[in-house]
Parts: sequence; C-alpha cells; structure tokens
Amino acid sequence: MNIEGHAAIVTGGGSGLGAATAQRLAESGAKVAILDVNFEAAKEVAARIRGHAIQCDVSNEESAAAAIAEAREKNGSVRVLVNCAGIGGSKRIVGKDGPMPLADFTRIVNVNLIGTFNMLRLAAAQMAALDILDGERGVVISTASVAAYEGQIGQAAYSASKGGIVALTIPAARELAQFGIRVLAIAPGVFLTPLLMGLPAEAQASLSASVPFPKRLGDPREYANLVLHCIDNAYLNGEVIRLDGALRMQPR
Repeated sequence: MNIEGHAAIVTGGGSGLGAATAQRLAESGAKVAILDVNFEAAKEVAARIRGHAIQCDVSNEESAAAAIAEAREKNGSVRVLVNCAGIGGSKRIVGKDGPMPLADFTRIVNVNLIGTFNMLRLAAAQMAALDILDGERGVVISTASVAAYEGQIGQAAYSASKGGIVALTIPAARELAQFGIRVLAIAPGVFLTPLLMGLPAEAQASLSASVPFPKRLGDPREYANLVLHCIDNAYLNGEVIRLDGALRMQPR
C-alpha cells in the first residue's frame, strides 16, 4: 500500500519505537496522528513531523474511541494503525513479600494486550468502510516482543501480555481478510528506547554483547523501516516478525 496522503495512527508515538515510526510514516507522506498517554511527548513529536498529537489511554474504551474519532476528524479514516503503546515491569510471581499483587499483572496486560486489541477493533471498523486502495483497505501492525517466546524470570506479566499479541495476530488476520485488512506484528529484541537508555552503560554493554549479530542494541529507525516494509509488501499477513539480531533471551 502506498501510504502517501493517507491517514496513519501510531499509539505510543511520543517516544521510542513509536516516535521513530511516526517520523518514518510522515517522511513517506502519511498524515500521522500521534497517540500517547503523555500528551507533552506526543506534542513534541507532532511538532517535529507536522503530525497531530492526541492524548490517549489505549486501555480505556472511552479514551481510545475519542482519540480515534479525533484522528478521523483531522486526517480522515485510518489506513494504517501501528500499535506501539506499552509498558514494562519486572516482578516475580512469588517474591520476598509473597505473591505478586494481582493489580501489577493486570495493569501490564491491560495496557499491552487489551490496549492493542482496543485500538485494533476501533481502527478496523473504520478501515472496513473504506474504498479499496492498492488492492486492500488497511494494515494493522502491533508490537509484540521476544519476551513472548523467551520471557525472563520476573517477566510473567510482560511476557503474557506480549504473548497475547502474538496469539491475536493470526485470528485477527483471518477474520479481517474479508474486508481486505492485513494484520501483522513485530517482535523486537533489545532496542535503544528510553527504557534502556536509562540503564547504566555497563548494563547496556551487557545487553549488546548478548546479541549474536550485530552486537549492539537495535535502533528504533530499524523498527520503523520494518513497519514501512510491512505496509508496502501486500503478501505479508498474519505474521509475527522477530527483529532481534538472532537474540534468544536467557532465563535471567
């Protein structure tokens, strides 16, 4: 699909993978809406790429519906949705203080998995009513993680949330095929996002050394470039693509 002149939405677009993706889409001529719970960060990215910033909590039904409506009013019905909104967190199932508080597990799953589905369902409803463009109506790309496959100790909630995105991809692609909507996911490895940039240099070096090749952290622009390829390649559908330099995470 040629995205030039058409509407795209990037959730979590205020930083990291989402910000890089929003910029790459804008460079390709898309009209980009940047959704983020951090409105100030979204506005900064929007100013840089001439996009439109919208405050949105993807896990909240009303907030997401309002954001989708505002994006449509500004740019027209969405052709591309990229789900980058997500949160992390590490806590053992049974720690020194007893079992993990259920609220900690629920919070991560609500944002990462339910938030992804929430945006997918709303965007797909818009896409289904569009005219065919380059043989299709729209593309949805979500962000999983290598933790969906090799979750480390302490990552039960995060891995479960990302594993849910992996499992969601093929049934969503099969169901939305009738409308000409493709559904994909990307599973990044260790990327140089604000979360990792906050780690000490020694920790960053250790993570880089764990990647077989190239021995470095991923660049968010590499994620964004893969998003653009997914949009462009009409035969990619129902797939989860690992982007990790052949990394396989160890237990800890």
